[in-house]
Amino acid sequence: MTSFVLKLIAMVTMVIDHVGNAYFKKTTSVNLIGRIAFPIFAFQISEGYTHTKNLKKYFLRLFLFAFLSQIPFMLFKSIYMPEFVFSLNIFFTLFFGMLAIYIYDIIIKSPFELVKNNIIGTCFKYIIAIFPVIVIGFLAEILNFDYGFFGIAIIFIFYAFRNHKVLMAISFALACIINYANIILINGYHYLYVLLCLFTILPIVFILLYNEKQGKKIKYFLYVFYPVHLLIIYFIFALQS
Repeated sequence: MTSFVLKLIAMVTMVIDHVGNAYFKKTTSVNLIGRIAFPIFAFQISEGYTHTKNLKKYFLRLFLFAFLSQIPFMLFKSIYMPEFVFSLNIFFTLFFGMLAIYIYDIIIKSPFELVKNNIIGTCFKYIIAIFPVIVIGFLAEILNFDYGFFGIAIIFIFYAFRNHKVLMAISFALACIINYANIILINGYHYLYVLLCLFTILPIVFILLYNEKQGKKIKYFLYVFYPVHLLIIYFIFALQS
């Protein structure tokens, strides 16, 4: 399965998710399909970071589209959330997720060791490297990024375990379970949360089938697609109300 196919799956399931939100104005079984989208986008950030030829341009592109997408994102949310709750769109999550793995990478690859040639020193180094990831995760939660701490966490998991597929799958599944367990603790049990958790885990199957080939290039189309499809959905449903 190429990167192109993964992106196509993510875009289609994202549109289904957003149309479901706009039409039903609440979380329904339609949103189960939509849970497939974000983990694939998160995985693509890890892959993009690993293979990009120009990291600065990659950061700039994500940051630019984060701002360009914010108004379409807020307009879209106004369809099914009449009470205004400010939040930041998915590009901010992807940008800061990549920032987290960038900082992690700098610390891990630095020559600094607390204890030279010692396993304890290596462990401390990894703890120090993970700390900025946690801080950025809490920042994403406080500033109400789309997917919040969970979004940053799974971007990091996909990067940290990119060469260990089994550990990546287990860590990702555990992160999903912890995330929805927390939601249940806050909101109370509902069978839909269990199904949402299972469908959020589901895309790991597609990710494990990834053959590390790019396939057809749709890089800029994907960036433009996000704000444009939000605007289209907004105008369709705004005109009906």
